[in-house]
Amino acid sequence: MNSKKTLIVSHAPFWHDGSGIPERSYHTIIAALPAAIVGIAFYGTPALGVISLAISSAILWELLLNRAMRQPPTIGNGNAALVGLLLAMVLPASTPWWIVLIGTFLAIVIGMQIFGGIGANPFNPVALAFAILMVSYKNHLDFDAGLVNFTLSFPSSTDPLAALKAFGPSAVEGLNYMDLFLGKQVGALGSTCGLALVLGGLYLILRGFIRWEISVSFLAGVFVTAALFNMADPARFAPPAFHLLTGFTMIGAFFLATETSSSPVNFVPMLIYGALGGVMTVLIRNIGAYVDGVIFAILLINLINPLVDKIRPKAIGKVA
Repeated sequence: MNSKKTLIVSHAPFWHDGSGIPERSYHTIIAALPAAIVGIAFYGTPALGVISLAISSAILWELLLNRAMRQPPTIGNGNAALVGLLLAMVLPASTPWWIVLIGTFLAIVIGMQIFGGIGANPFNPVALAFAILMVSYKNHLDFDAGLVNFTLSFPSSTDPLAALKAFGPSAVEGLNYMDLFLGKQVGALGSTCGLALVLGGLYLILRGFIRWEISVSFLAGVFVTAALFNMADPARFAPPAFHLLTGFTMIGAFFLATETSSSPVNFVPMLIYGALGGVMTVLIRNIGAYVDGVIFAILLINLINPLVDKIRPKAIGKVA
């Protein structure tokens, strides 16, 4: 009688460190708060109103969808609040209340929940919602037109990117880069202060909530592409430092491009993903139809993310 040996294979034991979606969401909110507070300091009560309405309505949309689909409430994980905060940070302080409601609906319902919720969305929900708003309500999202009635203490009362698009580098030569880095520029209420956004990004990187590869390669892509354009025609294209410090570059690099569900997880794909985002940003700004290309660039790299993330290192060993 032959004896048979049975090999039983089971899952290895795993050690859970206690982290989860709530921890990531709330820490990202903490990292984004300094830039939001700077926006409130610059624009006052209207900015606070936009932020409050965006956060509360995002939570409400998710709760209503949970009820409609007879699912347990998921608002406790903080993701809806985070989406609402980030959406508010890319809006002008003068945004009408109804646009804020439409934006949070697009971000929560269309951008995330319709695909299955957290972890299933192929696009960054904030970028998707803002892109739809920008195409649909262009006049309301024009920073120059929206903030014309605000009393600002900035060196220039014109959106730097809009001035560059309309008049070329000569229109922005007098701007001080340190002022731009500190947020003294016309723009969205929570995306102009590069210092606050960099500090928030570094906090997330050091805590392990985002990977440095995407942020650094995104900024490197912006810098290198802008430098090539500037060397080719300095009279037409602005220097790379200008592109790094204006528009949605910093919030895109640290808070939008790094969104977990729509970004790669492997080392080389992350570098490619971020660099392509930076390249596309400058291409859209310099030769595209839109003033700022960050939002559309992020949606484009979200689209190629599944393909890029297939690039993986070769397995160690060989076939016997």
